[in-house]
Amino acid sequence: MFLSVFDVFKIGIGPSSSHTMGPMVAAARFLDDLRGGAEKTPGAGELARLGASLHGSLAFTGKGHATDRAVILGLCGLVPETLDPDRAEALEQAVRTEGVVRPEGLPALRFDPATDLVFDYGPSLPGHANGLILKAFDSAGAPYMQQTYYSVGGGFVLTAAELEAQKAGGHDLKSEKTAHAFPYPFGTAAEMLEMGARSGLTIAQMKRANEAVLHGADLDARIDRILDTMDGCVARGLEQEGILPGGLKVKRRAKNIHDQLQAEKGMNLAQPHQANDWLSVYAMAVNEENAAGGRVVTSPTNGAAGVVPAVLRYYRDHCVGATRRGCRDLLLVAAAIGGLIKHNASISGAEAGCQAEVGSAAAMGAAGLCAVLGGSNAQVENAAEIALEHHLGMTCDPAAGLVQVPCIERNALGAIKAVSAASLALRGDGTHFMPLDNCIRVMLETGRDMDLKYKETSTGGIAVNLPEC
Repeated sequence: MFLSVFDVFKIGIGPSSSHTMGPMVAAARFLDDLRGGAEKTPGAGELARLGASLHGSLAFTGKGHATDRAVILGLCGLVPETLDPDRAEALEQAVRTEGVVRPEGLPALRFDPATDLVFDYGPSLPGHANGLILKAFDSAGAPYMQQTYYSVGGGFVLTAAELEAQKAGGHDLKSEKTAHAFPYPFGTAAEMLEMGARSGLTIAQMKRANEAVLHGADLDARIDRILDTMDGCVARGLEQEGILPGGLKVKRRAKNIHDQLQAEKGMNLAQPHQANDWLSVYAMAVNEENAAGGRVVTSPTNGAAGVVPAVLRYYRDHCVGATRRGCRDLLLVAAAIGGLIKHNASISGAEAGCQAEVGSAAAMGAAGLCAVLGGSNAQVENAAEIALEHHLGMTCDPAAGLVQVPCIERNALGAIKAVSAASLALRGDGTHFMPLDNCIRVMLETGRDMDLKYKETSTGGIAVNLPEC
């Protein structure tokens, strides 16, 4: 099993990795298939029109997550990492007005979002709660090509066939990673600890050795780009004011809280728990940017994008002995833990609730911080387990399908739990009752048992218990 740090941490846009980034990526993949003529229906005429249907959680919370907008932009040929927000807004409006998309390398194709983009509120597709079907038709309206995609969390997208192969223990043959042998291919936390003990290496060193197989001398530069994007997102979030889009009229709070904290510096008035306020404001800044559709890094998802950047900023600005190398190692260790969780359970709120999103992010942040503060491999594994264990059972029930309430504050508390878990682990010797692997398994089982209405459908929990206004 190998999941790169650049798979776990992907630069994209808000508000959701699974509901915004994933569908956009799926649409772009469909265009590639159309350009290549893959699986074209025998006897079909000239390509003329596109259609799309959203299923499960993508339908129920698609409007709040801008899923329709993501599909439109994806069918125009845009991808999350390089999307220009100004160009995107103009393109979306043009498609809605003209009913035509003009992707590069293909003819102009009819696509009217009002009729060709369907929100299907029936049963979910069989593979995953986040499903979409993309279709192409010829000039006579006959089927030209069709593909089913699943957005499985964190911006990852699989076709129905790829998902089945993954569930059967196979691999995506398109992935370049399957062609490489990695020196430390741990698929569980137990294997990670055993390989570390045998080699005498830290988790960061093993992860770096694995990444070097693919990225070589470019590794640090690519990690620095992720770090800089995270830090830039925090900085933007601390400067912005106003009301977040979507209709809930949620007010941005990060700037006001940050201004208060800055004003209190050097006044000897700070309470000991003010460190929590710093962690909270860093995380809230990121998730307010995400809610506004800004540029963020999946960590491991957009809904949980504030936790790891907040822990990183806390380490850099508040911890003794922080270094740039330490920031890189924190990210590498966090990615190692995130990869284990995704491989053995889920990072999708629609599949396993927010325990899979903020819970996973907290485990990642806790492990990374523990590592760079001098923790042993056993202590790092313990930190991840503590953080994840105390998010078990957390539902994903966003009000109005927006990644705002309770998501923004939930990231703040996730960052606080991450730092607390790292600190507790560092006070011990790494021995503990519940192994991380068991905790990950419990998270998956809890997610499977969780009622569907509490898994990113906005049909239960906080989403339907809003205060009277």
